[in-house]
Amino acid sequence: MKIAMIGTGYVGLVTGTCLADMGNDVICVDVDEKKIDLLRHGEVPIYEPGLVELIKRNEGNLSFTTDIREALAPAEICFIAVGTPMGEDGSADLQYVLGVAREIGQYMEHSLIVVDKSTVPVGTADKVRSAIQEELDKRGSELTFDVVSNPEFLKEGNACADFLKPDRVVVGVERQESLEVMQELYRPFLLSTDAFITMDIRSAELTKYAANSMLATKISFINEISNICERVGADVNKVRKGIGSDSRIGYRFIYPGCGYGGSCFPKDVQALIRTSAAHGYDASILRAVENVNARQKMVLVEKVTRVFGEDLTGRKFAIWGLAFKPETDDMREAAAITVIRELVERKAEVVAYDPKATRMAQECYLKDVEGIRYVNSKYDALNDADAMLLLTEWKEFRSPDFGEMIKRMKGNHIFDGRNQYTVSTMKRHGFVYEQIGVKCS
Repeated sequence: MKIAMIGTGYVGLVTGTCLADMGNDVICVDVDEKKIDLLRHGEVPIYEPGLVELIKRNEGNLSFTTDIREALAPAEICFIAVGTPMGEDGSADLQYVLGVAREIGQYMEHSLIVVDKSTVPVGTADKVRSAIQEELDKRGSELTFDVVSNPEFLKEGNACADFLKPDRVVVGVERQESLEVMQELYRPFLLSTDAFITMDIRSAELTKYAANSMLATKISFINEISNICERVGADVNKVRKGIGSDSRIGYRFIYPGCGYGGSCFPKDVQALIRTSAAHGYDASILRAVENVNARQKMVLVEKVTRVFGEDLTGRKFAIWGLAFKPETDDMREAAAITVIRELVERKAEVVAYDPKATRMAQECYLKDVEGIRYVNSKYDALNDADAMLLLTEWKEFRSPDFGEMIKRMKGNHIFDGRNQYTVSTMKRHGFVYEQIGVKCS
């Protein structure tokens, strides 16, 4: 099939590349000329395991342009995969989605299936349809089109694998003809499973928000339990094993930590809260999920100040991990942003290391922060540090040389925001070790 992919962020670039990998002709579009130029030269502006290799493998049927008309000319299907950032009131900002919809109406030359791939609130397909039709009416055009909802369920750090071997494909559709086209498009990805789920468009739009909000709820719940554990003298690591062994609960997404971040969970929980409020319903559980997460990002800061005091002048802290999760360079809503800003505000010196996200920190998320320095080695970050804070659970942090760590540090405090180590191991190496959800002995 011939496909136009509007937007080359995490979702658009991965989706377009993986569709090309099955033999489809895909043209990816973005307004960012610098990004398109990089992609044309084989460089990828984001870090996603396996993506560079996939792009190189599909050079013959994957191309990039800033001209939406060029992409629409041959297209049978046009995906909208642009950002839906959080607005000032917490609702999803649809200006980019609707802007693309208007351009489609202005430049489409034949019948199209328009697919909403962006995460959008319930009712967005109606707005997209109206925006396209309004532009067609201005042209006096009688071209026909259909709008389909096809939410993405890609995990950053595993997005290519998720798309190539999906656990489900959700499609919200009204017309049988469009359903058959979408089934044909996804058939190569589902040869060994029956995971193509069809429903009405509004249900498909809500499915994405419900899924992410459920996962965020599990994270905030275990973090709430971890805070209770510290106060009553229990160990959240043991509690997690006890409840996770129940098949109705399971172990996934019940790891205690210093709060969730990323491009999806914070934004989608907020958007669903706002959507609910717009329809006269108070989503009290989701508001609690959000409040717990905001509070959780301060937990390590509170642990630090209990040990070193509110004034951190003259204190040096090593940070291991900047990205919101491992295997990505994404720092959107990362716990590191809050923690580092709070430490620096208290006059601390911060030295940070992350395998992939340093550039993002320097150029975007922490570019205005003075008092922070970046290094290229986890051990170099520890030099003369009073304490180390582990914020992202990268694999290279799992089994470090503890002897090298204690030798380089001035102090011996480790504040572990991801509970990577055991108390016995850290004590044996001479560290004062503080986890999430375990009272420091």
